[in-house]
Amino acid sequence: MSDSASGSAKAPGSIQVIERMMTLLDALAASPEPTSLKHLASVTELHPSTAHRILGAMTAARFVERQDAGTYRLGIRLLELGNLVKSRINVREVAQPFMQTLHEAIGEAINLGVRHDDEIVYIERTSSGRSLVRVVYLVGGRAPLHLTSLGKLFLAADSLQEIRDYARRTGLPGKTPHSLTTLSALEKELDKVRRHGIAFDDEEAEIGLKCVAAPIFDDEGKIVAALSVSAPAERHDPDWVTQIRKTADEISHALGYTGTKK
Repeated sequence: MSDSASGSAKAPGSIQVIERMMTLLDALAASPEPTSLKHLASVTELHPSTAHRILGAMTAARFVERQDAGTYRLGIRLLELGNLVKSRINVREVAQPFMQTLHEAIGEAINLGVRHDDEIVYIERTSSGRSLVRVVYLVGGRAPLHLTSLGKLFLAADSLQEIRDYARRTGLPGKTPHSLTTLSALEKELDKVRRHGIAFDDEEAEIGLKCVAAPIFDDEGKIVAALSVSAPAERHDPDWVTQIRKTADEISHALGYTGTKK
């Protein structure tokens, strides 16, 4: 038998072993405590000898750890690989396809921003191509947190003292008559952001421009970026709230977020 034919013959069995490994890993992940072989074999519907053999191989590779009592738990190698994956995740790259889909559905500019000290930094933008309002912030542009819907989401995650320190450091400068330039006004606005999980810029950065933004969380439940749609005030649509929230949630899940915020 040729090598290729031999490889083809072995493929189905190899795939079956991998499927069984994944089933065992899922069973271990579902158990908060070290688990016995008997229990693992039962929940995975594998013969105990089969489960034992596969667990042995995974233990040797450090994907699984065997305790003195003969129980099993997930191994340190998974943590090492998880940290490696996390270190290679680029928020901008993950968000881009979701942003493009939202842009095509709405037809307006979609913005992605991250916090840097007391400013929001725009790291990606899809242009609507039809805005009559001057683009205030291009990719690489910066703005005080309190002037943008994106920035308000980050401030809303801060403690009361941190918000007061921000106000003291920056002086809360304004750009339009609608800008929030007092601590009391900012605190009132941030309270609404926390309650609704969404933030607005009502012509606060530029007259005639409105924005709505939703937060993006990482696998630890920490806000790492924010997504917004910006458009001339006359084209602003309240229904965008649902769409921007849905897209931000999809990006969060792609980053590993499971629903628990910090």
